[in-house]
Amino acid sequence: MDLLLDQFTSIFDFLATYPQHHARTSKFYQFHDGLVKAAFHEARARFEAGSEVPLGEFGPVVMPYEDFGGCDSVDLFGLDELLIFAFYHRNRGKYHHGIDIGANIGLHTILMSKCGLQVKAFEPDPVHHAKLVRNLGLNGVTGCTSHMAAVSGTTGRMEFVRVLGNTTSSHLAGAKANPYGKLERFEVDLRDVRDIAAQADLMKIDAEGHEDVILKALPIPIWKGVDAFVEIGTRVNANIVFEHFAGSGVNIFSQKLGWERATQAEDMPSSYKEGSIFISSKASMPW
Repeated sequence: MDLLLDQFTSIFDFLATYPQHHARTSKFYQFHDGLVKAAFHEARARFEAGSEVPLGEFGPVVMPYEDFGGCDSVDLFGLDELLIFAFYHRNRGKYHHGIDIGANIGLHTILMSKCGLQVKAFEPDPVHHAKLVRNLGLNGVTGCTSHMAAVSGTTGRMEFVRVLGNTTSSHLAGAKANPYGKLERFEVDLRDVRDIAAQADLMKIDAEGHEDVILKALPIPIWKGVDAFVEIGTRVNANIVFEHFAGSGVNIFSQKLGWERATQAEDMPSSYKEGSIFISSKASMPW
């Protein structure tokens, strides 16, 4: 059976052409968000069967269906993620060493790899990490490594909170004030972001509320050689991150502004519901 996704042959080039309309409040975003949701949920049977699913210019991907509790693996293909994938594709050949912090089951790692990056993926949850390793194999990913560890401002061990009602919301202890529902707690390894970032030129950071710790640990000069997509978890973290970079010469480009430079804390997204930020020493975001 033909899918709507089969018609999305140049979707990532299209999305990358209109970054000024990527704010979630724009009519462009709202129209395409509905279209993308319909297309990927139509393909759910293929995900459930573990079959190849067409993904525009990236070609087919294999991501067997996973139920995370409050959401599922089909939701990993939401429009906000597709916008980041569009950036990866538009900039293929310009970045060479990627870091995927909070890699989950490996989708960002796979697509970075398809754009020519050698990626180090970090995922602390052993259940997600096992599926990450499986998915890298299913998609023929080479030149990438996976690490069952969380990333922070130090090395060592730390308590991890698995949120059983939505395992994509699991986090390092203390990163979220009031985790909800049934929880499991266990220790995970920590890797120091300073050691990791020194080897990269593009990072994706989805640290579920721990992003302020990670970003504050990185010396400002390191941003001369690395760019990063970051999900911000709270308004408090948004303010901390903005103040950390204020006056440093490192720019924050906000999806909330159509990827224009944030000039005040209010320009920052305060949760995934307002999109991501892009941190770079570049004068403008390279769409």
